[in-house]
Amino acid sequence: MRIGIDVGGTNTDAVLLSQDNRLLASVKTPTTPEVTDGVAWAVTDLLAAAAASGALERIDDLSAVMIGTTHFTNAIVQQRGLTPTAVVRLALPATGALPPLTGWPPVLRAAIGRKHYLVHGGYEYDGTELATMDPDELKRVAADVAERGLRSVAISSVFAPVNSEMELRAAEILRAEVPDLHVSCSHEFGRVGLLERENATVLNAALIELAGQIADALTAALRGAGITAPLLLSQNDGTVMEVDYARRFPVATFASGPTNSMRGATFLAGLSDCAVVDVGGTTADIGIVTGGFPREAGAVTELAGVRTNFRMPDLLSLGIGGGSLVRGNEFGPDSVGYELTERGLVFGGNDLTLTDLAVAAGMVDLGDADLVSHLDKTQVAAVLAAVGERIAEAVDRMRTSPDPLPVLVVGGGSVLVPDVLPGLDDIRRPENFAVANAVGAAIAEVGGEVDRVVHIGEGKRDKVLEDVKIEAIERAEAAGALPDSIRVVDVEEVPLAYVPGGAVRVRVKAIGQLNLARLGAGDA
Repeated sequence: MRIGIDVGGTNTDAVLLSQDNRLLASVKTPTTPEVTDGVAWAVTDLLAAAAASGALERIDDLSAVMIGTTHFTNAIVQQRGLTPTAVVRLALPATGALPPLTGWPPVLRAAIGRKHYLVHGGYEYDGTELATMDPDELKRVAADVAERGLRSVAISSVFAPVNSEMELRAAEILRAEVPDLHVSCSHEFGRVGLLERENATVLNAALIELAGQIADALTAALRGAGITAPLLLSQNDGTVMEVDYARRFPVATFASGPTNSMRGATFLAGLSDCAVVDVGGTTADIGIVTGGFPREAGAVTELAGVRTNFRMPDLLSLGIGGGSLVRGNEFGPDSVGYELTERGLVFGGNDLTLTDLAVAAGMVDLGDADLVSHLDKTQVAAVLAAVGERIAEAVDRMRTSPDPLPVLVVGGGSVLVPDVLPGLDDIRRPENFAVANAVGAAIAEVGGEVDRVVHIGEGKRDKVLEDVKIEAIERAEAAGALPDSIRVVDVEEVPLAYVPGGAVRVRVKAIGQLNLARLGAGDA
């Protein structure tokens, strides 16, 4: 059996799934200001519900706990708990015109990027040296880093996904000179594009210490509930990673919540291609699922104003949720969030929210309906109709084809979405739609990805692609996938017309079922 947990801005959802993926129990609890407290609360309630129904007789029957958390995204957006970070770029004599942290919002740059260093090194697109790395130069950098008291470093190199050797050597030198230094290397994020890959590496480096604290806190919360099963965290591509991996790569959790919802929605509905509308307490996230996995965003995405090329689901987020505040005929984007049960009218509060309108319209039975009986019926109908129109417009914007597309509506706030949307005929609410995000966390698999520039000579295409596929499969196995279950789910080839010699950018993704036996052995 597995527990899936997803922490949202308003609610923390938890589910218990059997070995054959049947949902045995589920709970929805308010998210707490200290998120780990909410996780402990949700786990306690879930275990009580499972024990009462006879679904779980012994806690030892649990094989894993998967958690999707907003901890790290919130830390970047709110600039809380970040580690001051140095940036070392191996690129001179090139790239000096655009130094590290170019284009960052000033406030975030001041919170994270305390110092950057440009040193010699890097590679050409074909893996040959751009310039020779100077160990003495890096030792001088290490001395300055130590003098400034910086504890985390992000290392980037030109075309590091093609050849990672210099980044690895630089990391060894810095660690040898500065004991206990946290080092993040850009080749481990695997995407071509220096500035965006470097930005993602810096964000990761700034979250390293927080990742350790969160991993310890979540582990302690589970142990406090008597659970000794391995802990895994959700990634933003629909897969999970072991907690030790998460300590090194916290940036991989960005946008894992919407990804869990989309994966959970398609699983509950038995579909592999559809649109998903996930309505929570604060936002409505709209995405497209193809082949059972969320469609990925383009080459560049932004987080808190920072351009990155890290894998992210292609989402359109609207300020529409159950806690969205209503003023006249206007609603959102501000929300009461996890304080809905204290501030909403139907719960005895003083703030008018979209949940209050849904109760007044008879769309959902929550709180005390008498407390919203005075609301103007015309206003209620007009606002809720506007909600449906905005969501329908967003779904239409995300579509890439005029062909009919099923629309799955999930999430606790999905009661706001009418059964019929303008221009969309196939609206479905799968069973257990309110906890689709936690289900998505519980069914997640393990993945490996390779993204690099390769040379494909005449008659060599099949051999080159096969080598990259084998590497992706090996990465999936190293990440904890059951070897016999690993399969390649995505192969992308992009010829680089501006690069001579038949260069092609190849991206391959492989996924497989979680190797619980290996996790159990490691935990023991």
